[in-house]
Order: sequence, then structure tokens, then C-alpha cells
Amino acid sequence: MDYPVFVVPGIGNSGPLHWQSMWETVHPEWRRLVVEDWDQVACNDWISAIERQVAESGDDTIIVAHSLGCLAVVQWAVRHSRRIRGALLVAVPDPVTPAFPAAAATGFVPLPSERLPFPSIVVSSSNDPYCGEDYARRCANAWGSTLIEVGEKGHLNADSDLGDWPEGLRLLQSLD
Repeated sequence: MDYPVFVVPGIGNSGPLHWQSMWETVHPEWRRLVVEDWDQVACNDWISAIERQVAESGDDTIIVAHSLGCLAVVQWAVRHSRRIRGALLVAVPDPVTPAFPAAAATGFVPLPSERLPFPSIVVSSSNDPYCGEDYARRCANAWGSTLIEVGEKGHLNADSDLGDWPEGLRLLQSLD
């Protein structure tokens, strides 16, 4: 890709078998969000970190976010209205479901329901324990995102057995 890519993992960060980490291994020029604590997440802290770090990358940045990282990116986008090239939002969790780690992740509700100021793709799995299909569809519609449903692949993480997830990389490249 000819543009800066900024990786925003979910809670706990993405381990070495996660597709985000595999992509970064092949693309060492990509930058990953840097935060103080990956396990106790305050939304405002992540929003501030995203704003600082994306500002360093510039307006041509493409964000690739997973899980809680998607919620942080959407909160950041509506608060800062920074124009970027686009965002790939994978496995957007529903912050009001019982599965959401509310004790470890605070400040993510209410979830913005306005159109994002940049092109975006929401990728969802039909059996994601953190996100129902209807929820993913509502998010994509509200944010003006293209919705891509990939079937039964769980939370689209390392446990989903995606490997380096070439289909996801093609989706990311489509934002180029």
C-alpha cells in the first residue's frame, strides 16, 4: 500500500497469531496504536492516543481496527472529525451486551450513530459472541460503511483460524 496504515487492536492487544500482527510482520512500516494499558481501557485515553498518533501519520492514513479498537476509532472520528483515507472496522463489539468486558473497558457508550467523515468497511461474522448480525448492520448503516458479512468465523481473531487473512487484506487494499 502506498499510504500510511495505522493498526488499532482490541483489548489485550493482538497477539502474534492474530491477522493484524501477521500483517505488520509483512509490513514493518505500518504503525500500531501505543497505549499504556491494553487490559484496562478508558475510551478517552484511547481517543487521545489515536488523535496524537494519526496526526503524526497524516490525512492519507488508513486505519485497520479490530474489536474494541473499532469502538475507539468511531468515538475518535466523531469527536475529532479528522479526514483520513479510510478505515477497516473488523468485529465491532456491542458495548451493551453481557459479553462485553464492561469492567475492563469504560466510556464506550453511547456509541456514535452519525456518518463517519471517511470511507469505511465494517466486517462481521454471523457467530461473533460480541456482535450480532443486526447490530453490525445497524452500525454500518449509521456510519455510512460498507458491510461485509463473512459467515461463521467467530470474533475474527486468532481463535478464528484466519491465518494472515488474505480476504481481509484485500478489503483493506480496497480503501487504497
